[in-house]
Amino acid sequence: MKSIEDAHILVIKVGSSLVTAEGKGIDLQALSKWAGQIAELKAQGKQIVLVSSGAIAEGIKRLGWTARPKALNELQAAAAIGQMGLAQAYEQVFAEFGIQTAQILLTHEDLSNRMRYLNARSTLRTLLDWNVVPIINENDTVTTNEIKLGDNDTLGALVTNLIEADALLILTDQSGLYDSDPRKNPEAQFIEEIAADHPELETMAGGAGSAVGTGGMYTKVVAAKRAALGGAATLIASGHEPNLLQRLSQGERIGTWLTPARSRISARKQWMMGHLQLSGSVIIDNGAVIALSQKHSSLLPIGCVAVNGQFHRGAVISVLNQTGQEVARGLVNYSSEEIEKILRLPSHQIEAKLGYVAEEELLHRDNLVIRSAFRTPA
Repeated sequence: MKSIEDAHILVIKVGSSLVTAEGKGIDLQALSKWAGQIAELKAQGKQIVLVSSGAIAEGIKRLGWTARPKALNELQAAAAIGQMGLAQAYEQVFAEFGIQTAQILLTHEDLSNRMRYLNARSTLRTLLDWNVVPIINENDTVTTNEIKLGDNDTLGALVTNLIEADALLILTDQSGLYDSDPRKNPEAQFIEEIAADHPELETMAGGAGSAVGTGGMYTKVVAAKRAALGGAATLIASGHEPNLLQRLSQGERIGTWLTPARSRISARKQWMMGHLQLSGSVIIDNGAVIALSQKHSSLLPIGCVAVNGQFHRGAVISVLNQTGQEVARGLVNYSSEEIEKILRLPSHQIEAKLGYVAEEELLHRDNLVIRSAFRTPA
């Protein structure tokens, strides 16, 4: 991907210096411009998640401090104060365009624990389906060692993979990536596009950022490499460019694109196919076999006749036909204990049986790899 013209889901990360007027408090005028540009993207049918820095910077301003503190407890307290203002400001500016927002505070633990990961993904997908713009920030108040260089760059990449976004846009106060630091080398060459797995990428990005946030170019290219593992492209561009998002949506080349080595789908399939230790399996009837292998449908509980092993929601399991042959494998939406209770049930009866509905499918087609895609073992 070299533009956002054809992108459906975008994660946009804006740095502290773009939302707090270089540390002088929340810049409502700047936020309003971002809201307007995002509103235009949404009018084109795109779904947008916004990862916003600025809570600590806003807290520092509200507390009247002249410099960023170093003590962890003071940073956490500043984040708690600043987050209030940041959420209120975003709600206000998006309301001008008739758009609802939702605040989501995440930690890396939320995205490394499989159950919490799936819950966060379900919440975000629901909000996007409701045409809401989620505003995501690192939950600085409860982290113990994560208020550090580049947290929200990393968070942006993690969210990109979480919701399987098409691209991550990292908007900063720098125009993009150079082959060396342009502040030290007047001969530095600007890079319009580079592979996210380029061996010299980190070396090119060695340098510092602004004094307001925590990010530098290094953290941004590391985030891009992380997003590329899920098949997403990353753009690093200056948020000070006029009408940046509109120009990007029209195909204009701005900033630096870091491209993945493979598509999102192939990357996802490779990850699931590579699971050698599966948590368990389900056995499905012939109708479900046809639905999965020929129609590429999701697996519903009505087609499932038995479950083997003990596993939790989010585990990678095998899907077997009634002779024990593997038909597919994928990420399961229910635990083995829950599946036992809803075998052969139509999806609309799940809530009556369990008292709740996590998903209508046992395994969604987006989280399934059909056996024909597997490489034949040697």
